[in-house]
Amino acid sequence: MPRLVPDHPDVKRIDDALAQWRQGDVALDANWFVHVADGSVALTDQGAEAGEATNMIQGTTEGSVVLTQTCDIVRPCLMRPFIDVAPLVEVDEGVAHEVERGHRPNYAIVSALRDQRLVADLDRVMTVEKSIVATWTRTPGYVTDEQARKFALALGRKRVRFAFPDDFNALVKKLQGRIEEKHDKLSDEGRGLRALREIRVTGSPSWDDPNGVEVFFWFVRNEADATFEGKTWDGLLVSWKKLVTAKDRFAKVEGVVLTLRDMTAEDYVNSDPLDLDYLSTRGE
Repeated sequence: MPRLVPDHPDVKRIDDALAQWRQGDVALDANWFVHVADGSVALTDQGAEAGEATNMIQGTTEGSVVLTQTCDIVRPCLMRPFIDVAPLVEVDEGVAHEVERGHRPNYAIVSALRDQRLVADLDRVMTVEKSIVATWTRTPGYVTDEQARKFALALGRKRVRFAFPDDFNALVKKLQGRIEEKHDKLSDEGRGLRALREIRVTGSPSWDDPNGVEVFFWFVRNEADATFEGKTWDGLLVSWKKLVTAKDRFAKVEGVVLTLRDMTAEDYVNSDPLDLDYLSTRGE
């Protein structure tokens, strides 16, 4: 976009065109994506010949989804001239289901396109000038505020996941496997896992303390799910704690099932979300 002055006629045209755009909206007609590739390393099937210099590679996609926060999209283009987008890619139903469950941090569900199994590929991000986005056809990416929050949460989780120590990741492998195995089952444990809003964990006095770390799990359940056919959470908690036993420098492991209403603000900010499905060690 050429350098514009405030009274340039294109400024109002661009700002007006973007006034209704929101984070998570899509442009199905923006079906191209540009990335920088080193021709000497063939990481993708779209690239330069081996030995060539760095190349700008344009490939085709199913469309683009806007990642920039809404407040920056609608700000005047003279103040915020750029927007970040990710490509839309088609996945099979099994992968789409895993993305919905939060098991694929490199993808995000676009609610309006769920039936088409089109998801945002968060591993690839392209910066586009607003003058270009202003020519695209907007398709709302969601209908409800809850869908908008889930999309924003997926973006945040991709970038700010806490890096737990490798030996802790190994410690919770059995719990990870149990959750993956039982989450979708028609059982008390399956219903319990689906009723969890999140799992948070604290390491005291610090995760890097070589003299002993006390681990505490916060299994944060939804407010409405207090019992399962008359059964309480106590049995589930006992079985989950048995899968994470004290070992080596992890001197003690405890946990509790509770609601957000029951957690203090201090407990929440001093703990980290445990996305069990993403845990891995550097050697894997």
